[in-house]
Amino acid sequence: MMMLMKMIKGLAMMVFIGYLFLWVITPTYVFKKKWILRVRAHTTSTYFGTQGPTMLLYTLPVLIMAVLGSVYLHLRKKANQNRDEGDKEATSDNLSIWKRPMIIKGLGIVSIIELAFFVMFIALIVWSFTTYLHVSFAGINHKTAAKNGEEVWQSKLSSVALRFGLIGNLCLVFLFFPVTRGSSILSLFGLTSEASIKYHIWLGHIVMTLFTSHGVCYIIYWIVTKQTSEMVKWAKTDISNVAGELALVAGLIMWATTFPRIRRKMFEVFFYTHHLYILFVVFFVFHVGIAYASMMLPGFYLFMIDRYLRFLQSKGKVRLVSSRVLPCETLELNFSKSRGLNYTPTSIIFINIPSISKAQWHPFTITSSSNLEPEKLSVMIKSEGSWSRKLYQMLSSPNSIDRLDVCVEGPYGPVATNFLRHDMLVMVSGGSGITPFISIFRELVYTTETLKCKAPKILLISAFKNSSDLTMLELLLPSSGSPIEFSKLELQIEAYVTREKQPVTDDKKLVNTLWLKPNPSDAHITPVLGQNGWLWLGAIIVSSFVVFLVSMGLVTRFYIYPIDKNTNKVYSLGSRAALNMLLICVSIMVTCYMGFWWNKKRNAMDSKQIQNMEGATPVNSPNSWFYNADRELESMPQQSLYQSTNVHFGKRPDLKRIMFEQKESSVGVLVCGPKKMRHEVANICSSGLASNLHFESISFSW
Repeated sequence: MMMLMKMIKGLAMMVFIGYLFLWVITPTYVFKKKWILRVRAHTTSTYFGTQGPTMLLYTLPVLIMAVLGSVYLHLRKKANQNRDEGDKEATSDNLSIWKRPMIIKGLGIVSIIELAFFVMFIALIVWSFTTYLHVSFAGINHKTAAKNGEEVWQSKLSSVALRFGLIGNLCLVFLFFPVTRGSSILSLFGLTSEASIKYHIWLGHIVMTLFTSHGVCYIIYWIVTKQTSEMVKWAKTDISNVAGELALVAGLIMWATTFPRIRRKMFEVFFYTHHLYILFVVFFVFHVGIAYASMMLPGFYLFMIDRYLRFLQSKGKVRLVSSRVLPCETLELNFSKSRGLNYTPTSIIFINIPSISKAQWHPFTITSSSNLEPEKLSVMIKSEGSWSRKLYQMLSSPNSIDRLDVCVEGPYGPVATNFLRHDMLVMVSGGSGITPFISIFRELVYTTETLKCKAPKILLISAFKNSSDLTMLELLLPSSGSPIEFSKLELQIEAYVTREKQPVTDDKKLVNTLWLKPNPSDAHITPVLGQNGWLWLGAIIVSSFVVFLVSMGLVTRFYIYPIDKNTNKVYSLGSRAALNMLLICVSIMVTCYMGFWWNKKRNAMDSKQIQNMEGATPVNSPNSWFYNADRELESMPQQSLYQSTNVHFGKRPDLKRIMFEQKESSVGVLVCGPKKMRHEVANICSSGLASNLHFESISFSW
């Protein structure tokens, strides 16, 4: 199986390299005047017209990578289930120095590998732009300019404007890959959508800068050449300027709300305006035509499949079993899940509560372990924004509700996490940043207690503002089920309370558990296509594209071709674009629904009957250790956790001293929290003063 996996991944890498090479040669004279003409001569047909060659060159390779990635990830998942989970991987490899973090202004924390790829991508943009200009400027002189009634500089301005658009298209190709949450391509390269959002942000800024330059240069050109009527032109068989302007306006509105000050202070404005991407894409296709848009199609095509599968999953309501209410205005929600639903530590899930807002979906890091808690999925929610405050008030009030309608989407996360490769884990958190470390801790408990594997030592350094926040540490232990033991796990917790000089005791502030009464119709969270069904995802990609090709071929051959004869000068490009977009949507919706329905039916037949929790009685946690440290702790795991914890009041952790004191040969350093904390830890690990420190920034949502 390992040999087959290597062959599949190798083939996918070859396709990827060939795809990148295609974009390198696209601007050249040889490609434009020779290669593409030969391809079109052999592939243009009455079924696909001039759109066929473009889809063959630019769309098919990406879909092949997505399908190969799905097969590879399916085999990898099976291999991981069969192998010893305690196997270690070497960390002192040749790439370790390339994985060291760097802090770049405007980019944040990036590894040397990420920076190298970013520089290469910028180099590709510069190469493409200069090559386009070199080829186009070679044909501009006084004679050609005069023939068009222009001066040379005006002709060159028009050429520059066009080339800004072409380079913007190149960046647009990759824009949707990072936001495809269940992407097999991202997972194939060891990435997750959450960790790749920064690439989407970088690409978004570059795309809008180039498209804005494209539009502004053309407006200037039309003004100086007295062709302002071009601004309201919607040509039947040529570029539609009006559609391009509408796409640009939609893009500018989205772009304006992405800057940090606006996004943080008015997140809902940012969230809702970002749905203008639909208008942006639609008018972009109308602007350039479907044949040329096929170059940018594959990333958006995979995003649409992912988005519709997410929509199908999010329609049903799930079973919320209980909630732990912490005095620090924090909740732990516990959902019932199918045993077949597996996820890795640090995974996230999106939650919607219709009684608060039908439109708002919020991501939260999962705190449970699918191995340790096979029938439960938990998330921690800190009361920070208006949405989470309303939820906390609903569940913490004396007259709290006894049931709550909840919809979910996900979970999403890394395909695999091998924390066992380190001799020690140093986990640094600030406030709610402890959330992903809860899932890591529970997973390591499963590794040591159930699989009997040796786990790395754990040093958890947590900084909190107030002593009430210390109760977040209690979430390291599950709320229900069989008591867990972690006697074989070497754990040390150093907790820092920064705003209090001494503990504030309040026996009235306990961790309360609220048992809820779901409706019988509420379903437990079940596996969805993607991480729990890679082969199904690959089958949907193939079948939807085949359905689209067949339907498009029939429409082109028996409806468009008799009118246009492959001239692109008779049949409206706008109508052709609208037909293609409609066929794409129908193909994706039909195949996704069939795959989702079949899996839902299978899960309903195979799933275990959920135990009836309605008879449970709400209870308190009488042994909340930070408020009741002088009492005898009845729970052995809770007692062990308390004994492993040192609490420091009125100071912050000396992270540099603590990390340099760790002498193990391989120390994995994970940090999750405020930006300042992440940068401090990254600087320590990248200083080169301790070669045994391996940095990893953990993204989280709460």
